[in-house]
Amino acid sequence: MAFRGWKRLLLLGRQDTFAKAWRSRRGGPSLRWKRCCHWSAGKSLDPEVKAFLEENTEVTSSGHLTPEIRLRLLTPRCRFWREKPDLWPYGDPFWAIYWPGGQALSRYILDNPCVVKGRSVLDLGSGCGATAIAAVMSGASQVLANDIDPIAGMAMVLNCELNDLNPFPITIKNIINSEAGNWDLIVLGDMFYDEQLADGLHHWLRKCIRIQQTQVLIGDPGRHQFLSHSIRSQLHKVIEYSLPEYTRQENNGLTSSIVWSYQPSNSLENC
Repeated sequence: MAFRGWKRLLLLGRQDTFAKAWRSRRGGPSLRWKRCCHWSAGKSLDPEVKAFLEENTEVTSSGHLTPEIRLRLLTPRCRFWREKPDLWPYGDPFWAIYWPGGQALSRYILDNPCVVKGRSVLDLGSGCGATAIAAVMSGASQVLANDIDPIAGMAMVLNCELNDLNPFPITIKNIINSEAGNWDLIVLGDMFYDEQLADGLHHWLRKCIRIQQTQVLIGDPGRHQFLSHSIRSQLHKVIEYSLPEYTRQENNGLTSSIVWSYQPSNSLENC
């Protein structure tokens, strides 16, 4: 099975399992990885997993909205582009795809550094870590990346190294439904693919805004689950990007991706 077919499987056939993990208060890593609930600068990676990721991903900066950022991703030149998905030993590699919503958020932050400069930023559902990396590059004072997949955490450390950055803190706990953290800005991309997960996100983000006056930016290419959710009526379109041809081909013909603000603010438009 070509990875394009695998990617469709990730999008359609397996996203329910992934969404259930996010929805659960205890959702997240397997027992094998529970000891690795947090990464910070200087923490070593499992050498076996590190070697596997380096061998089975390609370092690339092309075909995406942010050529400034180098990432380890699955590409047509990788073995697992052709292999059966069940042969991948570490769970579905959502992190190995640079999704359109994350691309739009990262591009926007790089082009408008005042959005994050001197501010604390939480990158929710960070995946490959590109948006967190963009925030560091643009002068954020504090960045925390969050993803429930521990392998994503390892990949983010490798991607930081590719971009000559010290690894930022990474947590692989499910923080949705937790207490509202004191963040200036929360960014999240491509997470509205399941109705129950979207409901949980809506409730938690609203709590963060109410309690901490947190600003929220959402990246999404216009998936049905996002556009049909009630949160859509409370969002302000900040900017829309035309996707590169490679990204279009790998996302079933989606042509653009949009950054939305949960709290409309003129300050975002005049950076």
